[in-house]
Amino acid sequence: MATPGLWALLVLWVCTAEAYRGSYDQREDLEQDQGRINPRDYRQDASDRDVRVCRRCCDPGEEPPAQHDSPHYPQYQPQYQVVPQINITILKGEKGDSGERGPYGKSGKAGQIGLPGPSGLKGNKGSMGQPGEPCKAYYAAFSVGRKKPLHSNDYYQTLVFDTELVNLYGHFNMFTGKFYCYVPGIYYFSLNVHTWNQKETYMHVMHNEREMVILYAQPSDRSIMQSQSLMLELEREDQVWVRLFKGERENAIFSDDFDTYITFNGHLIKPKNEV
Repeated sequence: MATPGLWALLVLWVCTAEAYRGSYDQREDLEQDQGRINPRDYRQDASDRDVRVCRRCCDPGEEPPAQHDSPHYPQYQPQYQVVPQINITILKGEKGDSGERGPYGKSGKAGQIGLPGPSGLKGNKGSMGQPGEPCKAYYAAFSVGRKKPLHSNDYYQTLVFDTELVNLYGHFNMFTGKFYCYVPGIYYFSLNVHTWNQKETYMHVMHNEREMVILYAQPSDRSIMQSQSLMLELEREDQVWVRLFKGERENAIFSDDFDTYITFNGHLIKPKNEV
């Protein structure tokens, strides 16, 4: 009964020993082959060498082969770690207050005048406008008189008139005894006086402060009518008036309250803009 069991144990031990011896012999052969590897092939892929190594299932686990970045190992791809990035430019703060206005800079040099642009297209004809005013005519005229006599001994005296016959637009001032020109142009003036018996009559027609013409009569036993006339070219605000001249003898003109013996007249002949 014990003999068959003994033979069975003996056979099992022999098989096991052969198996271990075969694996041991195979590793020795592999180590001898590795000693004969060409140095040029030494950098061969480690995975190809591991294929020829026999491992038992009971052997401890080995670390996976390291990954290489060399182009000789294309089968291993590098592993990248995704790192989040923040764009600082999008982190915008609140708008600040406006600063004070800076000083003005220096004026730059004037640029060159550019070339004239092309002429534009001719526009459409406009509508007819409103009718204009009729041609404006200018007038100026006056005629004044004096009913009181006047004596002048020691100084020049302006002849003032007390009777207004014609005074168009009020160009003759009755208080100053002067005609003021408001319409420039050519004017005609005339002066008429009555002399006094045994007294001299000595007068000037004045243009501003300049004597233009004289009216004169010597003393006589009888009185007579005396006149003077002239034409003047006046500008705006010029003045025309009559002045009694002072002299050694008594200078006088006659008139009374019933009749007008003294007159001064003037009117516009042609305005300056029509000359």
